[in-house]
Amino acid sequence: MSVQPFCPHFNQNQCRSCQWLEMPYAEQLKAKKAHLIQQLNGLNLEKLEWQPPYTSALQHFRHKAKMAVSGSVERPILGILRDPDDPQSAVDLSDCFLYPTHFGEIFTELKRFIGRAGLVPYNIAKRKGELKYILLTESQINGTLMLRFVLRSTAKLALIQRELPQLLANLPQIKVVSLNIQPKHAAILEGEEEIFLTEQKQLAESFNQIPLFIRPQGFFQTNPKVAEGLYGTAQQWIKDLPISKIWDLFCGVGGFGLHCAAILQQKGVNVQLTGIEISPSAIASASLSAEKLGLAQVKFQSLDAANFALAQNEKPDLLIVNPPRRGIGKELAQFLNKLQPHFILYSSCNAVSMGKDLQELANYQAQKIQLFDMFPNTAHYETVALLSKLDVDKHIDVEIKLDELDLTSAESKATYAQIKEYILEKFGLKVSALYIAQIKKKCGIELRENYNKSKKEKQVIPQCTPEKEEAIMDALKHFKMI
Repeated sequence: MSVQPFCPHFNQNQCRSCQWLEMPYAEQLKAKKAHLIQQLNGLNLEKLEWQPPYTSALQHFRHKAKMAVSGSVERPILGILRDPDDPQSAVDLSDCFLYPTHFGEIFTELKRFIGRAGLVPYNIAKRKGELKYILLTESQINGTLMLRFVLRSTAKLALIQRELPQLLANLPQIKVVSLNIQPKHAAILEGEEEIFLTEQKQLAESFNQIPLFIRPQGFFQTNPKVAEGLYGTAQQWIKDLPISKIWDLFCGVGGFGLHCAAILQQKGVNVQLTGIEISPSAIASASLSAEKLGLAQVKFQSLDAANFALAQNEKPDLLIVNPPRRGIGKELAQFLNKLQPHFILYSSCNAVSMGKDLQELANYQAQKIQLFDMFPNTAHYETVALLSKLDVDKHIDVEIKLDELDLTSAESKATYAQIKEYILEKFGLKVSALYIAQIKKKCGIELRENYNKSKKEKQVIPQCTPEKEEAIMDALKHFKMI
């Protein structure tokens, strides 16, 4: 069973980012839950309470746009390059259904600004031009916008400053404007240097009456309604637990830790919160939120989260982890088994690494788990789980095999769609299933029959480029397939 996709770019095979667009939404959720259960195979699921999946709107849910800029200064194209080496492969996604409908009008005005400021789109094949990306973020509480231009250099700074007042007059909802300088000819979204062109340097946001702040170069969820549900669920799960000391590792802008600390403080608990994040920009946002909330015993630090935890002797009552796709890893998981915080709240954007981490957290029992459909029409989702410390002298291991749950699913290794998404996110490259299959075969990974054989005789098969081979190898290593 399939549904007719509502997106003309999908129907014309111009953009396939929403790879599940033809799948009914109920089937998408079923497939994601099956994949999540597969990753938990071998764990003690006897006491695990499954919450229903938290669903998303299917259109206009994304408050952040990342637009590759191509075309010409007179006729810029904002969207994607299906082939980075072919300027003719550009697709204008100004009308993308993921974004709020009014983003289309904003993109139209930005195209005019590109012409007035003489911002020549960067041509990857020729290594010429200045403007690489436009990044646009909207606050859901007041509709204000943060606009970032990713440029090769500062050569156009004076022209941008000259034309900016007119842009802000035409789009007064834009409150933060910055230039990000990314001089490298590489598949890297942004560079280290950020130049602010406005006095205001962050957008105010609010989830569940918790003030949060969005800054350039700081990570923030792109689906605000589902993110609000994610943080709110964590808050409700821990509010009645005996907790007064919290560590929030990989804390980002502090969403989880601030939600948990705020609800406990409302209940009269003298709560202490320590948040650790490598990004100074995110820490600045988290600290400002804590100040607005009036949380007195809060400390946010820009450190490596794993290194911080491994250096501690005291333990928290609640440890929150929201790691990158690679997970927390064996070393940190084994350390937490010894440190023994009473509760662990584990949030993940990668169920594969989460499943491996939960296997390593042998002294903990998963109590609750919920899937959050942060990325509808794709294979990706987020998960949050609440773990409690076992009485290691009394507990008995019970292993439930997947076949006992009467479920079938693909192997726990990454799908082609997940590999493509990882490569696009990290390297900015589009790779085909054929190229992935070629490199998997090269590495000795068994392929399904349809990737090995062609029905045509004397077929000319394109070969993967060295650059894309390197990216695919990186992905296979990331997903521990080689």
